[in-house]
Amino acid sequence: MQDVPQENQLNTNNIHADQLNRQCYCVTLDQKALNESLQSQFMGAENDLSAVPELHHFFSNTPVFVPRADIVTMERIVQAIEAAAELPLYREYALSWAPEIARFDPGPLGAFMGYDFHLGPDGPQLIEINTNAGGAFLNTVLARAQHQCCDPSQQTAATKQALDEFEDTVFDMFQQEWRRQRADSIPSRLAIVDDAPETQFMFPEFQLAQQLLQARGIDTLILEPSELEYVDGVLTAKGKPIDMVYNRLVDFALDAPANEVLRRAYLDGAVVVTPNPHAHALMADKRNLILLSDPLTLRDWGLSEAEAGYLERAVPKTRGVSASDAEELWSARRELFFKPVAGHGSKGVYRGNKLTRRVFENILNGDYIAQNFVPAGERTMRIDGTVTTRKVDIRLYTYAGKCLLVAARIYQGQTTNFRTPGGGFAPVFQV
Repeated sequence: MQDVPQENQLNTNNIHADQLNRQCYCVTLDQKALNESLQSQFMGAENDLSAVPELHHFFSNTPVFVPRADIVTMERIVQAIEAAAELPLYREYALSWAPEIARFDPGPLGAFMGYDFHLGPDGPQLIEINTNAGGAFLNTVLARAQHQCCDPSQQTAATKQALDEFEDTVFDMFQQEWRRQRADSIPSRLAIVDDAPETQFMFPEFQLAQQLLQARGIDTLILEPSELEYVDGVLTAKGKPIDMVYNRLVDFALDAPANEVLRRAYLDGAVVVTPNPHAHALMADKRNLILLSDPLTLRDWGLSEAEAGYLERAVPKTRGVSASDAEELWSARRELFFKPVAGHGSKGVYRGNKLTRRVFENILNGDYIAQNFVPAGERTMRIDGTVTTRKVDIRLYTYAGKCLLVAARIYQGQTTNFRTPGGGFAPVFQV
């Protein structure tokens, strides 16, 4: 009986959050404050807001309301996943289907892990894990540029403190990644590396990271892999030695010919790379969801009852797609979501109820997983005077199992995107 008041409070908070997400149409984004904050960080001709015409697509005008209890639950789910990833048998299985390079473990855990959730009546449901999750820097700027809304619940004291400490926490994260492989205090020079970075949608994010790290004494360059050279055990770019790479490439195994230089320097231990192929193999390979959605096996492997319980409630059942199971998968397709093992950015994913036979055959001939479908949460808003409903997911940015930031994405369609009117990153208001 002692748990009843607490349970009642949880139900009350869930109902309150749901009501606000359906009935609060407040525009909380202070556009002037947001623009001034971004402009202050994009000083100079190379970093002018006018040079980023898509910037307004990043941000929604409205917040998403989330019960504090759900945030605590998501944090515990993250901790349970990272505990599972430490189990010897889990690591053996995860590395068995990973590329050979993933077996090399130089030490770093992976900067900016991203855990994506859908919220609903069954509590938080894990949808995906990412090792190079984008948006943390942009979401921090967004969260600081908010008006009050009709409800007094705003960012909690803990959230405000996390925002105030964000830059220091991020810098400490990169320091820790460095020290997991090196003895020195900080790297002298870091490169943010991606394919044609200036053409990437998240290029402003790279610039914000560059500003933060340079302000704390780390010379930071934004580069594409072709600018790297590796001679006599030293990785360089533009004639300057590169000590560390913040890796934003989606070639997670560094297999592409364009990434050969970085691959050799990484395997020689000549540069600290974060996130690296080992971290991706253990944490973000989609096949790992097969393991994480099997609590009985995880218990047998040594995961605690409490941690296994969190995963049992939160990780939708996932299976590998095999042509031998074609009939069963086709019959169950309306309850499934299909994802390519090597996919990223929602490319090549399919909701089962929209599959044609031709697409299904392509899936059977490809390398896919099938995940039990979990509907996204919803946020009602007013756009151009019309009330409409959008989908929502919640992302936890973490490092070493600790939450750095909680943010939401509002979108329309089958998968998350930044093309939806009224959509984009949104701040999370806890209730």
